[in-house]
Amino acid sequence: MKYDVIIIGAGPGGIFSAYELAVKRPDLSIAVFEAGNPLSKRHCPIDGKKIPSCIKCKTCAIMNGFGGAGAFSDGKYNITNDFGGTLYEYIGKEKAIELMEYVDKINMENGGAQTKMYSTAGSAFKKLCMQNKLTLLNASVRHLGTDINYIVLENLYNKLKDNVDFFFNTPIQNVEIVEGGYCVNSAQISAYCRKCIISVGRSGSKWMETVCHDLDIPTHSNRVDLGVRVEIPAVIFSHITDELYESKIVYRTEKFEDNVRTFCMNPHGIVVNENTNGIVTVNGHSFEDPSKKTENTNFALLVAKHFSEPFKDSNGYGESIARLSNMLGGGVIVQRFGDLVRGRRSTPKRIEESTLRPTLAATPGDLSLVLPKRIMDGIIEMIYALDKIAPGTANDDTLLYGVEVKFYNMEVELDKNLETKHPGLYVIGDGSGVTHSLSHASASGVYVANHIIENM
Repeated sequence: MKYDVIIIGAGPGGIFSAYELAVKRPDLSIAVFEAGNPLSKRHCPIDGKKIPSCIKCKTCAIMNGFGGAGAFSDGKYNITNDFGGTLYEYIGKEKAIELMEYVDKINMENGGAQTKMYSTAGSAFKKLCMQNKLTLLNASVRHLGTDINYIVLENLYNKLKDNVDFFFNTPIQNVEIVEGGYCVNSAQISAYCRKCIISVGRSGSKWMETVCHDLDIPTHSNRVDLGVRVEIPAVIFSHITDELYESKIVYRTEKFEDNVRTFCMNPHGIVVNENTNGIVTVNGHSFEDPSKKTENTNFALLVAKHFSEPFKDSNGYGESIARLSNMLGGGVIVQRFGDLVRGRRSTPKRIEESTLRPTLAATPGDLSLVLPKRIMDGIIEMIYALDKIAPGTANDDTLLYGVEVKFYNMEVELDKNLETKHPGLYVIGDGSGVTHSLSHASASGVYVANHIIENM
């Protein structure tokens, strides 16, 4: 099979590359190879009853498939250069914002028109944070919700399917350089192309490292984010979430001067498992549909660890900690904040007697046996700091789920066009190590598609 463009990965970067190419150059032949299922067949078997926790499916329906890991991650598109990646370092700050706004426009045209855009601009909450040694990062946030995000993705797929060849459940094993382009090989198929876009997301980090090694593409050491997911009654954070929805708050710890930040805030949401490379970690979702809302809000508290020479395997470090959690708890561990600060493990009885009802069936335990002391101390400091702007955050019954790990790819060496040293081979989205969010990944897909259009 021969194509003008092959895209590896049907996450947000791959989808928006395909969309831009199909709309602007319908004469081009385009194929998308995806390791997971079509959107309609992405179903996690966990039901809380017969299957209470992760059974480690061959392909995680939460992490893989059309829409990527972002398909069920609350559909938050943060339009900002303050966080979410370093795309602006390659294409410029104005261009990055312009493309994120363009992505937002496409989402609105495909089912997201009734959703709300939140903004930190002019918020009095910013001053309150500063008065309590916290920093609120600037952003405009489009909240689609997991349910509306699904509709948007469904509509995008319906527009693409007649003009793009999709190969689902077809993980690519390797990429070869051939005369006139590239050959991508799966267990069943080999396909050739003039231009190749790799967009494998965070779940493809190990595969991406192999490709870079095989093709002699330089990479740079990156980071891993470690922490917990906090669950509290929604009313405690309602004065923040009602105004901002997603607030990125950073705290610099007094003890170690580490930065701890909030991440992926889900008002009235649920805590969920996710499977990355066979390791069960924790995440959060929320919905736009009022009937699916809960009485709880959840968010992550993460500490970024950057490693220097000679250590290079930041993801391996994060995996080892997540495996320790899986070994002790059989999956995700949950602990009351009161138990953590008293130095005791949570028990099923203590969780049951709490005033807060957990939204995820996790194993009660002791997170201090899993996370390094430095990270655990930083998280505890952050919770007490948040308690000053949202009293009740540091309640004894506040639940901490662990571990939450955000794996980042080794940063692939790319030029200003997000092109590798091999002409016509591009790496975009979170798989590049350049972007860390839905909006940045999508914008990188649009950017590369336009570069290909200009040069074909």
